[in-house]
Amino acid sequence: PYVIVCNHQSSLDLLGMVEVIPERCVPIAKKELLYLGTVGWACWLSGIIFIDRQRRADAIEVISQTARAMLRDKVR
Repeated sequence: PYVIVCNHQSSLDLLGMVEVIPERCVPIAKKELLYLGTVGWACWLSGIIFIDRQRRADAIEVISQTARAMLRDKVR
């Protein structure tokens, strides 16, 4: 298992990253990207997991749920 950490300089970087990462990887992005019109729709349709960085407890819960799903489905 591995984690890829990217520092996005723009919202379009995330769309390019989706093309490069392996198929079984799922990016996590800040929730604000969801509200950027076409970019937000494309991110949502490509299966990106959104976290609310303003609410620390909610962000931790989303990441914890993702980790539990990975363990349940036995994926890396």
